[in-house]
Amino acid sequence: MQQCIRILLKLLPSFLTPIFLTLTLMSRFSVRDVLVNSILMLYAQHFTQFTKEHADTLAALLCGLLLFLGWFALHLGALGWALLLLPATYVIGGYESAREGLNTLIKEKELDVDLLMIVAAIGAASLGLWRREYHLIIDGAILILIFAISGALEGYAMRRTERSIRSLMSLTPDTARVLHQEGEEVIPISQLKVGDEIVVKPGELIPTDCIIVSGYSTLNQAAITGESLPVEKTVGEEVFAGTLNGYGALKLQVHKPAASSLIQRVIRLVEQAQTEEPPSQQFIDRFERGYAKVIVVAGILLATLPPFIWGWGWETTIYRALTFLVVASPCALMAAIMPTLLSGIANGARQGILFKNGAQLEKIGKVRAIAFDKTGTLTTGQLQVSQVIATSEYSQVNVLKAAATLESSSEHPIGKAIVQAASDLDWVRAIEVQAIPGQGIIGIANDQKVLVGNAAFVQQYIAQLPEELSGLAQSLEHEGKTVVWVAKMSKGDEYEVMGAIAIADTNRIDAVATITRLRKLGIEEIVMITGDNQRTADTVAQSLGINQVYAELLPEDKLDVIRSLQKQYQTVAMVGDGINDAPALAQASVGIAMGVAGSDVALETADIVLMADRLEKIAAAIELGRRSQSIVKQNIAVALGFIILLLVGNFLGIINLPIGVIGHEGSTVLITLSGLRLLK
Repeated sequence: MQQCIRILLKLLPSFLTPIFLTLTLMSRFSVRDVLVNSILMLYAQHFTQFTKEHADTLAALLCGLLLFLGWFALHLGALGWALLLLPATYVIGGYESAREGLNTLIKEKELDVDLLMIVAAIGAASLGLWRREYHLIIDGAILILIFAISGALEGYAMRRTERSIRSLMSLTPDTARVLHQEGEEVIPISQLKVGDEIVVKPGELIPTDCIIVSGYSTLNQAAITGESLPVEKTVGEEVFAGTLNGYGALKLQVHKPAASSLIQRVIRLVEQAQTEEPPSQQFIDRFERGYAKVIVVAGILLATLPPFIWGWGWETTIYRALTFLVVASPCALMAAIMPTLLSGIANGARQGILFKNGAQLEKIGKVRAIAFDKTGTLTTGQLQVSQVIATSEYSQVNVLKAAATLESSSEHPIGKAIVQAASDLDWVRAIEVQAIPGQGIIGIANDQKVLVGNAAFVQQYIAQLPEELSGLAQSLEHEGKTVVWVAKMSKGDEYEVMGAIAIADTNRIDAVATITRLRKLGIEEIVMITGDNQRTADTVAQSLGINQVYAELLPEDKLDVIRSLQKQYQTVAMVGDGINDAPALAQASVGIAMGVAGSDVALETADIVLMADRLEKIAAAIELGRRSQSIVKQNIAVALGFIILLLVGNFLGIINLPIGVIGHEGSTVLITLSGLRLLK
């Protein structure tokens, strides 16, 4: 049917234009009218794509137009025209429903509401022809029309949620500018290989996930992570496909296949989320199949028994049975869940919250306890210099510069933190640098030997650490910070301590606010589970307002903690980012992974991904889940209420078929629109 409509639209210019010209010659129309209409017809082929995407909407509109013309013809007494237009209404408006209903019946040997609606409409038309009461044909056509409108609205809801996939796919360019010895070459993204170097100019989209080799710029990552402000990026940092480059030209190196980029993983996850049905929808689907059979049996009984039991006439009996088929069908109930959940998934995607399926949107609203990993989740996972202390003979700048001269040759995270802290100072790289794993580093800077390391390492060269610094260093260590000592050779072979540097992982800036908000939302238990030492874990937990801490855990130990929480609170969420969090993420009722900082294993295992690594989105996800469940419950209550009222009204003879159609399909439309509220 859709193909026929497209063919007709293509052919319209060829046979309507001569008609318009003929009518002009007959002086029925002005030349202006003919020209306007001819131009419109010439553009008919441009509607082909539109009809493909909106066939359900066009079918409903055409069905409504034909119904109106048929009704008008019937009232004018043009019975022939009415009997030509009204069957066309049935065919155009009911084609898709009839096809789906017959497919379900033939392939799955099951009945569904689509087939019941068609049977009721055809029954009404047949009764009208038999009794020559042509208004019954109108009644059946109204049923077809409202059913078509309902289908068009459901299609609109699906297209709105599917639009997120199309927008994601459009974020990445089709080609990339690759650097060769001969110069630049533009190649398709699919031909990029790991190790290729590409150039991205200001204002261009990043073609695939890469590492910056040279250059500095700000990137707009809003489409991927939901961050509202551009993010500064420089050498050594990762950039993501689909993000928009700012003012600086960048030279990038491809470090993973294009198919493994963050944006491609997001696209696959969104597609998966839209095809998987949550348990509640699966239950409704099973209920529909059994319910449809009950309706058919009840309809047959209502069409045969009342004349013998209550003395109804056969016309009244069949009419009431047809009305029963309409009002008892669970169309509204079927529309109570999926439009709502799909709208919630689309809403979350706009906020940087990626739900892998509707089931997780349902579960997140029921969470009673949440377990957080520490490093990389509640903290940034990036070490920073928190404090520099110096002896009376040296300044903090002297201590930091001396340490940076050695650590600039080190790949250790502590060394990187020190170098980063001293980036604004002037210092030269040390020579003859030797690292002692697990202890420290030693080298020559400015013709003097310098060493940086833990207390045990430094005490191999110095008999006793300065008392004025030792007490402060111990206090810093009790706070969970790592303290490294800095010493240099002063006279002969003797070393003297210059000072000490405290290194610490910093809390995420939104961590405290997130914990507070979760408690206000009624989350009963918030715990921290980490493989870090107990002292550091306790310090971090205390600063965040978390009372329950499980530290020094192996991955299997985290799994046991989640199981214990589930026994007490049933629905438990786990938030993590690392490979060691994957088992706990899988065990939790809802696993939540940090999208940017998270490992591939964590992202694949988790049920929800926070694309911007923003903890406050956890509370937003919970609120979205609770709101979706509230709307689903409202929809189910309204759907059941309408069905009961219409059944009672039909049995008492209060309503006729048109009223039953309007009440039944009107409730379906109302509930579908109710589900779309989450798109806001």
